[in-house]
Amino acid sequence: MPARGNALRRRVRSLGGKVLRRFRLLPGGMPDGIGDDAALADRTLDGEVIVYFPDTLDSLYQLQSWYGPLRELHRAQGVTVVCMDSRTAAVIRAELEVPVVTIALDATLDAIILRSGTKLVLYVNYNPLNTAALRSRSAIHVSLLHGDSDKVVSVSNQIKAYDYSFVAGQAAIDRLERHTTLFDAPARCIPVGRPSRDTDPAEVQPRTTSRPTVLYAPTWEGGQATAAYSSLLSHGVEAVHSLLLAGLDVIYRPHPLTGVRVPAYGEADGELRGMLADAGERALVSTDRSLQQDFADADLILCDVSAVSGDWLPTGKPMIITRSADPASRDAGTELLHLVPRLDASEAHTAGAMATGILAHDPLHEERIELIEYYLGDISPGASLQRFLDACRHLSARRDELWEQIREQEGL
Repeated sequence: MPARGNALRRRVRSLGGKVLRRFRLLPGGMPDGIGDDAALADRTLDGEVIVYFPDTLDSLYQLQSWYGPLRELHRAQGVTVVCMDSRTAAVIRAELEVPVVTIALDATLDAIILRSGTKLVLYVNYNPLNTAALRSRSAIHVSLLHGDSDKVVSVSNQIKAYDYSFVAGQAAIDRLERHTTLFDAPARCIPVGRPSRDTDPAEVQPRTTSRPTVLYAPTWEGGQATAAYSSLLSHGVEAVHSLLLAGLDVIYRPHPLTGVRVPAYGEADGELRGMLADAGERALVSTDRSLQQDFADADLILCDVSAVSGDWLPTGKPMIITRSADPASRDAGTELLHLVPRLDASEAHTAGAMATGILAHDPLHEERIELIEYYLGDISPGASLQRFLDACRHLSARRDELWEQIREQEGL
């Protein structure tokens, strides 16, 4: 009788899970697991590369930052995006011209990677669900991440789970050597720059004002206290108010995940938007414009410890980076954090004076220019994309050599 009761409870739990998934009642951030497994039972995937993305729509921006390079890689080697969430897969299909499938079961994933002869599996974050694909021995696993920054996530111990990591430049390798123990960064990191710079050139409209403009681009609140870099709650309203009082125009570019983990950040975002609405034509909330357009329209950036600081660097224009007000936060600082002016929460009211002074006299300009190659490598048109494609091709060939050795050793 107890065994029958346990079986009944398992069936009820299974049925309940199916109902939750089917009617989209799952908690935010949890993939629905509505997979194409049955249809994929005997199929193989076209191409040599899988991009594994088990996330929900909240994190889609991370994959979107690689759309351009992935289109080019698809032309060269064939790419399939594998999801765990059917809602996310539907959006990717509409946005990206590569095959997209949803796989719910680890057994389906493991079998189709082996059956398809997949050579590379690429990952754009450190989602714990990545382990489903990482189990595969027959492919080389490569971490791409979705930006180069001095956040602690850039030196996470999770990097050791991947065979190789594609990084932006030498700064990333030095950062890992400095902050990640027992990891051979020079051997396992391949600098590719920022390939999306070569594939996603947005059409930039001419500026409509000659007034000096500051781009305020805070990051989100982070997944844990050590990665709490957002200045939105601690600096935001006061700093932007100071910028406006100093006669500077402001572009506010909120992070897509603002308020997802800590509601207070969402409330601060709402307060800041209200204040900027009152500022009229001197302020803009940028939610549907390209990053390139915001960069072109701004004379200085006020940002947090995040990838946006490195992306801004090639503009040659000055920057101010905030210092986190959370005493538990830690960074993996490299030269940029030590070079550029920093803004503490206690000094947020001086942001206007600081920005005005830097715009009038920018003594660090040449030093920032010298850091571009250190962080991004060769930024001449097409160079970064070529490094990315060459690296993928090289690792694919390396995979074939290694897999043949394994098969010979195991008598397969």
